[in-house]
Amino acid sequence: MGRNCGGGGMSRKIEKRAEAEVSGYFRKLMRDLESPREVRRFGNGWFAGFFALLFSIAGFFLVIALRFPEWFATPELEIVKEWSGFRTLVHGVLLASYSLALLSLLLRPRKVLGVSALVIGIGAALLGGANVQPEETNSWGIFFGLDFFIVNLLVTGLMFAPFERLFPHRREQRLFRNEWREDLFYFLVSTMFVQILTFLTLAPSTIINANTNSWEAFRAGVADLPWLVQFVIVLVASDFLQYWYHRLFHQVPFLWGFHAIHHSAKSMDWLAGSRMHLIEVVLLRMVTSLPLFTLGFSPSVMQAYLGFIYVWSSLLHANVGGDFDRLGHWLATPRFHHWHHGLEQEAFDVNFAIHFPWIDKLFGTFHLPKGRWPKDYGIPEDVPRSYLKQMAYPWTRKPKDQE
Repeated sequence: MGRNCGGGGMSRKIEKRAEAEVSGYFRKLMRDLESPREVRRFGNGWFAGFFALLFSIAGFFLVIALRFPEWFATPELEIVKEWSGFRTLVHGVLLASYSLALLSLLLRPRKVLGVSALVIGIGAALLGGANVQPEETNSWGIFFGLDFFIVNLLVTGLMFAPFERLFPHRREQRLFRNEWREDLFYFLVSTMFVQILTFLTLAPSTIINANTNSWEAFRAGVADLPWLVQFVIVLVASDFLQYWYHRLFHQVPFLWGFHAIHHSAKSMDWLAGSRMHLIEVVLLRMVTSLPLFTLGFSPSVMQAYLGFIYVWSSLLHANVGGDFDRLGHWLATPRFHHWHHGLEQEAFDVNFAIHFPWIDKLFGTFHLPKGRWPKDYGIPEDVPRSYLKQMAYPWTRKPKDQE
């Protein structure tokens, strides 16, 4: 019995030591990713290590989606994966990750970026690499869009990250700034759960369409309008709906508990816009999709708007400079929306519109002082940093008079 107890104690010590080593390794990885700009000079291996890690993760996730398509692949992206050059592209991404990882290991004293990328890339190769064949799996009827997450991250990141480096509002802000991990996790959840979110979002529109056969003549008239006219109508109609939806979430205390999550970001960049409570994501998309899917707009108009709003939202939150004093009175710009996220008293409850600031002018909530930006971002509330605690925040948040 004594030997058994001793064996159990030794096992626990080994487990604790392994946990400590993994935790220490992860801390080293985060510290290297978040290095100050001064120590990320070109030629010292940091950029090679970063892109090696990015490509290895992208390749690994795409290989998983190819191997387990019933669980991790988005059906709408099947046309991309059927393209003859897709697997060659995945192979090229993995080869680039290996090459860059080795280059980083040669150039950089800290080896954690290169080693991490190499291990993940080898893992992708062991799973079958670009030539992996799909395994037969029992479909759950639900998929998690791992491929959709990677495509979105690469396209949006490669679009806005260089833009933020070339034309920054805050030049000192790092790519891996404070709270980037929290916002990346929100990005992951909102893209991987795209099937469930889309089902919930479109439920009201589906019900309305099933019970409004008498609207068919009106819908046909809308569909006959010129494409550009339809697109402009969608922009204006959705912005009016979003304006009042947005304003309501600022003025009703319980609803503010959901929206406070979005405003708790203390830094602004293209990724910060992803920080939204899941319930607010569903409700927002539900409201804005109603005119799109019930009034007869052409499918191509709907698809164009969905793509546009995705890029537009990232741009408004981006760390991109430019005052645009005149333009900002009629078309939303990063500075216009940054004021909505400002921590100063003058920034509270202003600039609710997403596309057209003249809507704020109509209802007395427009604020764009000439040539000025907010000094700080966030809210004067102690919002927890944990994802699960943030999901519970609307119910655990204390009213101001109790704080």
